[in-house]
Amino acid sequence: MMQDFALVGTDVGNPARQGSTKKYPDGYLVTAGGTDIWGTSDQFHFAYTTHTGDFDFTVRLESLSSADLYTKAGIMARETLDAGSPHIYHMVFPDNSARNKNNGGYELQFRVKPDGDSAAVYPSDYTSETPEFPVFFPETWIRLKRTGNNFEAFGRAGEEQWKLFASQHLELNASLELGLAVTAHHLDETVLAFFKDLHME
Repeated sequence: MMQDFALVGTDVGNPARQGSTKKYPDGYLVTAGGTDIWGTSDQFHFAYTTHTGDFDFTVRLESLSSADLYTKAGIMARETLDAGSPHIYHMVFPDNSARNKNNGGYELQFRVKPDGDSAAVYPSDYTSETPEFPVFFPETWIRLKRTGNNFEAFGRAGEEQWKLFASQHLELNASLELGLAVTAHHLDETVLAFFKDLHME
C-alpha cells in the first residue's frame, strides 16, 4: 500500500531526452533519459519530496526497462537538484548480468562533496556464480534508512526478510530531496520504471 505523500518530477543535469513522473493509485511511473548517475555530474529524472531528519523509505520496483547494461533505478537522498550534488543512491540494474565488481542487481552509490567523484559499495562477494543480491521483477524491493549520518541500504525479493546490503556513514544535510531516481545511461533513449508500494517512516 502506498503511503499518502506526493512526489514531484524533474530532470536533473539537463538530459537530452526529457523524463516525466506520472502518479497512479498504487505507485509512480517514471520515464527517464540521462547518461548516468556517476562521476562528478549526474543526468537523470527524479521524483522527489523535501524531507528533514531521519527516514525509512521502502519501495517495490515492479519493472525497469533497459537502454544499457548500466540503466539504474532506485531510492535517492540528495542535498540539491544540482547535477553535482552530494547524495546517496540505493539502486538496482535491469537484470543480474555481470558488471564491474557486481554479479547481482543491487548497488549503493554516493558522492561526498559537491562536484566530487562518485563512489560505490559493491557486493562483498561479486565473483560467485550465484549472486547474494539478485533482482527479481516484479518483486524487487529496495529500502534506504537514515539514522543521523548513518545510511543503511537493504534489499529483498517478495516476502523474504530484509537483507542488509551496505551501511555508509555520510555527512549530508538534515534537509534532503528524497525520492525515486532513474537514469537511462543512454544519450538518445529513455527507460520506464514502475515503482509501487511506497512507504516512508
